[in-house]
Amino acid sequence: MADVAALLDQVWRDEAGSMLGVLSRRLGDLDLAEDALQEAVGEALRRWPDDGVPGSATGWLVTTAWRKAIDRLRRERAGREKLALVAGEPPAAPTGDDRLALVFACCHPSLSEPLQVALTLHAASGLPAEAIGAAFLVPTATMAQRLVRAKRQLRAGGVRFELPPPEEYGSRLPAVLAVVYLVFNEGYLASARDTPRRRDLTREALDLARQLATLMPGEPEAAGLAALLELHEARAATRFDGDGRLVLLEDQDRTRWDRSLIEAAAARLRVAVTRDRPGPYLLQAAIAAQHALAPTYARTDWATIRGLYDTLYAVQPTPVVRLGRAVATRHTHGAAAALAEVEELGERLDGYRLWHSTRAELLADLGRDEEATEATRRALALAANPAERELLARRLSLRAR
Repeated sequence: MADVAALLDQVWRDEAGSMLGVLSRRLGDLDLAEDALQEAVGEALRRWPDDGVPGSATGWLVTTAWRKAIDRLRRERAGREKLALVAGEPPAAPTGDDRLALVFACCHPSLSEPLQVALTLHAASGLPAEAIGAAFLVPTATMAQRLVRAKRQLRAGGVRFELPPPEEYGSRLPAVLAVVYLVFNEGYLASARDTPRRRDLTREALDLARQLATLMPGEPEAAGLAALLELHEARAATRFDGDGRLVLLEDQDRTRWDRSLIEAAAARLRVAVTRDRPGPYLLQAAIAAQHALAPTYARTDWATIRGLYDTLYAVQPTPVVRLGRAVATRHTHGAAAALAEVEELGERLDGYRLWHSTRAELLADLGRDEEATEATRRALALAANPAERELLARRLSLRAR
């Protein structure tokens, strides 16, 4: 039973979005698809220990969920009216297009951005309400209510779970890109306190980003997001040590970075920049490329990075972008100049852990150790990721010596 449960957990992590996508497309109802798939998982837990695991676990789950959904529609009066619209052979095995269609549906313009993000993380990435609530710093019950509301709105609006027509790609793209990026970030450095990262989420987001770039070959922001995620993924093997501790960029073993992936991302960027429409993802990818292509940390072109942050701020004027620029300023103009830039952001970023940790490092550079210690404590109080908390606690221990 334990092996079957572990297998089902892995299948859910890897394929939940694709399975829900194909079922939602055929049923026209995300709630019904989700309930039926959960019932199918329950049946697998009961049957597979004795019957054995089928050759295609996802195919078995989709077929079983489909039959359970049809049975439920037959039992319900309202469902019998819908049955004629969905009856037929079970859906084929899910594909990447099914998952991408589900993301587009979850990012329907009838939903507010917070609902779009929450629903995509839940439906397309398989995250429970508890984990999503932790990511957005809201109680689990509140997040569960948001998910219910989002699914009701899609059902009431008759939203179809399929790729929109090409003429609608442009208007839907910003929300889809934002959600895919958030899925990647949740995997890259998880918000939950029980795990430092979710490799399944980063792989899924990267796959979705590549599909979007293929779907819209003339869209530089789609290419930019794909390149950005490829560049981050290229150094995934060096971000944690053997004990699960974070390894900072300057300490990572660059010989272990995936050079083929870096070259693929750089090739995307070279094509995308020729379209002369730089957006936030393309510019972030350009910054990441500077780090990836630098032969050593010491030889990083910080002046170019600082200039790219200036361009990024022009199109995305957020305090977090300014914070990134301040890190570059530390290497081009010194810690005092960088600290002045960071201090200007205090009112807007006081609740942001990275503002406090960046400020702490700059204060330490300037020999203001007591202030650096206090800023590190504040960052630790705000951090949830276990590896990030360990790093900050380690810094506090070193400063106490």
